[in-house]
Amino acid sequence: MKVLIVLTSHDELGTTGRKTGFWLEELAAPYYRFKEAGWDITLASPKGGRPPLDPKSNEPANQTDQTRRFEADAEATAALSNTVRLDSVVADDYDTVFYPGGHGPLWDLAEDSDSIRLIETTLRSGKPLALVCHAPGVLRHTLNEDGTPLVQGRNVTGFTNSEEDGVALTDIVPFLVEDELIKLGGLYSKIGDWQPYVVQDGLLVTGQNPASSGPAADALIKRTAVHA
Repeated sequence: MKVLIVLTSHDELGTTGRKTGFWLEELAAPYYRFKEAGWDITLASPKGGRPPLDPKSNEPANQTDQTRRFEADAEATAALSNTVRLDSVVADDYDTVFYPGGHGPLWDLAEDSDSIRLIETTLRSGKPLALVCHAPGVLRHTLNEDGTPLVQGRNVTGFTNSEEDGVALTDIVPFLVEDELIKLGGLYSKIGDWQPYVVQDGLLVTGQNPASSGPAADALIKRTAVHA
């Protein structure tokens, strides 16, 4: 199985002067789930090369066994330093796609035509796709073939308004994931802040927060096995 992991290239947290990017746990936990499943992993980002890491995600309080494993893994860190450009990706080359979050995707991937096309093509080809934490916000401009919002009528989750409030970024982000998914007609659900929660609707898998990234990868592996 070939999985494409799509990371953000955006590193500015609005106009705060602070840095953002992808959230390390949301890459590391799925990365090792896919490795252990024997999958071939390709990392991509809009600009290619090394995508920006949200510095907060590597602070001691947010480190996990999987993030420490990733940081010490020469093969993994080399792959991260050499992500392929998203505009070079051919959706047909992959069996499935996974989007880690972090705040960065709200600025670039949510508006990126290559990302939008990749998501639409993957699902229309009957292949599963997963997005966690802020990454479900990347679905905001994706459409079904009839022109309706892709999330309309689908069961979804993503980073909650209260979790965003908890990190004091409600007024900084370009949009709130929970509000956006509901506005688009998604059947949004959530559980307590920071608790692992994964929702599956057909080929679409979404996870609420960083703790949901490993379980979302597990759900994607199961869904892909069914598809295969």
